[in-house]
Amino acid sequence: MPGPDFETVVAGYYEPLYRFAMSLTRSEADACDLTQQTFYVWVTKGHQLRDPSKVKSWLFTTLHRAFLESRRTLTRFPHCELTETEADLPVILPEAARGLDATQAVEALGRLDEVYRAPVALFYLEDCSYQEIADILETPIGTVKSRMARGLAQLKHIFAGSNPARKRPGGPHE
Repeated sequence: MPGPDFETVVAGYYEPLYRFAMSLTRSEADACDLTQQTFYVWVTKGHQLRDPSKVKSWLFTTLHRAFLESRRTLTRFPHCELTETEADLPVILPEAARGLDATQAVEALGRLDEVYRAPVALFYLEDCSYQEIADILETPIGTVKSRMARGLAQLKHIFAGSNPARKRPGGPHE
């Protein structure tokens, strides 16, 4: 038994989905995006729904999942204006950026002190959040944050041509 066609679904559920999205996001633009995303998922996967009576719950669940995913992304990659964060950006010389490739990046990651390697790899290679890294490594989130900062500082020095562990008094190579 075929499910309802796209126009019928949009006509019947657009307004309630938009209101729900608006209650979650409190932003017209974000609510529109979530609603459109939900209908996009309906177009691509709605045919898999076996029970047409569950269209409403399927759409609302899909919208809610899209909202949660957008919040996770926003938490991991907060939006900032470039002018607000300019001072925090690293100085990378153009010749250094041109010469860097994936092989060199993975090699540099392998040169990090072992304690910093896992958190940096999980964050940059596996797209894990700090909380996910803390759970995976069974380490407090504060420890993850400090290891990330120290690991990134080591990477910066590795790419600059020196290893900070050798320069640090009491470091592991002294």
